[in-house]
Amino acid sequence: MKISRSMSVLAFLITRTLIAQDAKVTPLMSKDLAEFPGKEGLMITVVYPPGASDPIHRHNAYAFLYVLEGSVVMQLKDGKEITLTPGQTFYEGPNDIHTVGRNASSTKPAKFIVFLVKDKGAPVVVPANPTAAASASPKSNSGRK
Repeated sequence: MKISRSMSVLAFLITRTLIAQDAKVTPLMSKDLAEFPGKEGLMITVVYPPGASDPIHRHNAYAFLYVLEGSVVMQLKDGKEITLTPGQTFYEGPNDIHTVGRNASSTKPAKFIVFLVKDKGAPVVVPANPTAAASASPKSNSGRK
């Protein structure tokens, strides 16, 4: 019986890992910023399924986050890890490296809204090397997707 139960637990954990969902990103609005040539404002919602997390990345943008539901854990390179709940905010600058971004719950989804000011047509998320200099110019990243 122990072997069978252990195998069932192992199968459950493997299945859970294989079917883990990525964050769901929904664009809400995009607007060219005429007063700032070459820049655009972008508003998105992000839903982290239970237990979801992001890889290390950067935005090459000014990003303002507002938590709507659940709780999320955020951290920037050289910063402290913080847990945000509904009504709380978070900011990332264009040179920041986002080292932690995850749902704080393994059972409930988390939802937040993000407003970004970025170069027009630039990707929203760019993979980042955690050891890269935080002061590197956003335009110097040629590995954009």
